[in-house]
Amino acid sequence: MYLCDDSPPDTDNIIKPIQDALNELVYEDDGLISDVESHRRFLSEPIDITNLPLLLQEGVIIGEECVYVKVSESQTLEKYL
Repeated sequence: MYLCDDSPPDTDNIIKPIQDALNELVYEDDGLISDVESHRRFLSEPIDITNLPLLLQEGVIIGEECVYVKVSESQTLEKYL
């Protein structure tokens, strides 16, 4: 999740540097990643924080650009459709 101001870069340009930074910290190599889900929300628009993880709630409340990354096991393809 990318919380941004009103002139953000493209979301696809944000994903690769994050994956590279997590190499050898979270996974052996980002070539092992099989699924990527990306979301961008503008801080200038209302965001319901009710069901967001605590760290993401804090990012919304602070109101500064931030990135929230969740790493998990792949799901079956049907779960994404």
